[in-house]
Amino acid sequence: MNDTADADAAADPRDADGGGDAASGGQPPLEVENLRKTFGGITAVDGATFSVEEGTLTGLIGPNGAGKSTTFNCITGVHEPTAGAVRFQGEDITGLETHDIANRGLVRTFQIARELEEMTVLENMMLAPQGQLGERFFHSVLPGLRSRVVGEEEELLEQVWQQLEFFEIDHLAEEYAGNLSGGQRKLLEMARALMTDPELVLLDEPLAGVNPTLEEKLLDRIHELRERGNTFLLVEHDMDVIMNNCERVIVMHQGQVLAEGPPEAVTENEQVIEAYLGGDVE
Repeated sequence: MNDTADADAAADPRDADGGGDAASGGQPPLEVENLRKTFGGITAVDGATFSVEEGTLTGLIGPNGAGKSTTFNCITGVHEPTAGAVRFQGEDITGLETHDIANRGLVRTFQIARELEEMTVLENMMLAPQGQLGERFFHSVLPGLRSRVVGEEEELLEQVWQQLEFFEIDHLAEEYAGNLSGGQRKLLEMARALMTDPELVLLDEPLAGVNPTLEEKLLDRIHELRERGNTFLLVEHDMDVIMNNCERVIVMHQGQVLAEGPPEAVTENEQVIEAYLGGDVE
């Protein structure tokens, strides 16, 4: 029986790399099936199928125009897929609004951080959680509810300071977000995303334009959060970052999944090499 199991693992490297859900037989938190997105006569995503295992840092790579960002947009409700399905925690979320998807525990960051520039870092953070009692006017003025609003805001403020300290930007709390450096904005965006208490975070080039010191800080925070139980899907052009930090790598090319598996297997895949180098592989 052991020999058979070993043979099966060797035959399918995707099951031999230690992926949590695959190993335990559970359902991956994110499943993308035959995803397709067209814009007029242009097909940006063409039948992409993949899954992301729980508790992993998974990389999504591909040449420019491979469909990575469009895939992110379809998963998170920015675009409605033309065809196919997206399932999160076993629930079909295909075509749901972005805020509905975020409320279910799936959030994302963007290539260009989208902070509210004329508000402070602290105010940006306080706005992130959805469904706050204070969002409704009467909750703030009716005597029976005002105390609950105040109590919730005090708890929220404590969580905000914890996140700011975790990302080491607490000293910038009263600074306007528009005055932050590119790297600091990336830290703020990730901290703000985590204020929604997500189970899965999609990171769209979080290290773009970030200096080496802040890049190392961001990666350290991602690994620490993964160890705490968060799951990440990461788009990043820096191949060294992907190969040195991700347990699994998904490669897209021309809107399709070209290959997937452990980093060492992907880097040796001839189709992947050809897609990146644009030539025949001897």
